[in-house]
Amino acid sequence: MPSVLSDDGTTFTPEPAPALVQSATGRGDETGLPPLVVILGPTAVGKTEIAIRLAQRLQGEIVSADSRLFYRYMDIGTAKPTLAERSLVPHHLIDVANPDEIWSLALFQQQAQRAILGIHARRRLPFLVGGTGQYLRAVTQGWLPPAVAPDARLRAALESWAAEVGADGLHERLAVLDPQAAQAIDPRNLRRTVRALEVIYSSGRRFSQQRASAPSPYRLLQVGLIRPRAELYERIDQRLQAMINAGLVEEVRTLLAMGYSPELPTLSAIGYGEISAYLQGRLSLEEAVTQIQRATRVFVRRQANWFKPSDPDIRWFQIGSSTVEDIEVVIRAWLDELEPLPLTVIAE
Repeated sequence: MPSVLSDDGTTFTPEPAPALVQSATGRGDETGLPPLVVILGPTAVGKTEIAIRLAQRLQGEIVSADSRLFYRYMDIGTAKPTLAERSLVPHHLIDVANPDEIWSLALFQQQAQRAILGIHARRRLPFLVGGTGQYLRAVTQGWLPPAVAPDARLRAALESWAAEVGADGLHERLAVLDPQAAQAIDPRNLRRTVRALEVIYSSGRRFSQQRASAPSPYRLLQVGLIRPRAELYERIDQRLQAMINAGLVEEVRTLLAMGYSPELPTLSAIGYGEISAYLQGRLSLEEAVTQIQRATRVFVRRQANWFKPSDPDIRWFQIGSSTVEDIEVVIRAWLDELEPLPLTVIAE
């Protein structure tokens, strides 16, 4: 087969996946759906390493569902897979935008579906990998964005209000009006908070009630990765220290020197916002590190609201020495149950 050019610039010459060529759809009323393996779990659990190893074994390609990996120049603070790792299997939706080119959920959904279609066309197995719940579900559950047109005047008023009360203050107002939407939105993500309030005030209905969904366009196998909470927190701390040692401060300094505002959603994200505050003299480095650790733990707890151990649609694996082999067995058995790919899927 010809080499595949991933959208991060790396190339890879794939071989067809034998199981995928022979099988791909579900049973009963799920026949005709193309397959999609989802690898999900909290930050720092080890999704990147395991997904790459599985994709190597199963002739797959990885579609990132981590909203922070879209952006160029943000490598260390996002724990972005290295170029060496990305050369092992094709990766998609990494380094596809500049930090001030903010991707909406709808744009991600469109681009992810396009990447998955291309993977199926090459008769390879797509892996959707990430820990951002709304991004994963936008693809797997066929979410349809609220049908409320942007209102520039209202948005400007909300942004002006945010300048007075801060992002947290605006998020608290959202929590009063729509607790479910507030729980799903990071208080740091001012853009999404503003959009949710814009929809609420424009329509008179809760934002969370307007997110329609269509049947999933894929036959899904969802694999969840977990570790004991204490072990996960220790990994978070170790990873943060490794980021500092690898040059996180210089990475943020370079982004600011390039003219990117620390007020951008990308540069106010966990890790970048705190280091920006350190560089501006508002925090010591020790205080910045402590705040990053605290914010990451809160984020992990928020992720747990999206991915629950009781969810019957997720196959959970506690990471250990044989995790990759155990998951591979499950995936191969799942593929063996499927029927041949429909021509509408494999056509260019």
